[in-house]
Amino acid sequence: MPVSLDPVVEFREDHRKVRDGLLDLAAAAEKGDLPKARTTLGSIDALVGPHFRYEEEALYPAMKEFLGEYVDRLIEEHDGAIKTAKVAAGLLAKPSLTKDEGKAAANAARALLVHVSNCDGLNILTERLSKRQLDDLAASFQKARDANVPLIRWADTIRKRKVS
Repeated sequence: MPVSLDPVVEFREDHRKVRDGLLDLAAAAEKGDLPKARTTLGSIDALVGPHFRYEEEALYPAMKEFLGEYVDRLIEEHDGAIKTAKVAAGLLAKPSLTKDEGKAAANAARALLVHVSNCDGLNILTERLSKRQLDDLAASFQKARDANVPLIRWADTIRKRKVS
């Protein structure tokens, strides 16, 4: 039987990658380096789609045991992140950015770091889950990764909760 991924380790590693990507995106947007900003946003979109899907379909329901209705706030944070990603994608699709637009894109990227940091703290709670629950999370995480649907496409086509 193949060894499954460790959802705690993979979750934290995803957050590191997103953190670094958001910081790189902010720097590129402020410098007006559209090619780098677009590439970085594309990488973030590809990584975060499966990650958000895993969180909403598996991790957050498991966290209700500890956090109760606070989990709904985490989903609302996802709504904001999705809206921000769409705005950033719209800005970066332009042929060029004004200095103010670059600064706005950079500020949006930095604002998302708060969710990354808060969300990473869920790992301390996953340590309280049973082996079976962790195995179920691992399977869900792998399933989301195998589907490999980027964030904006997932939000627009698969996610039940829609944001405009």
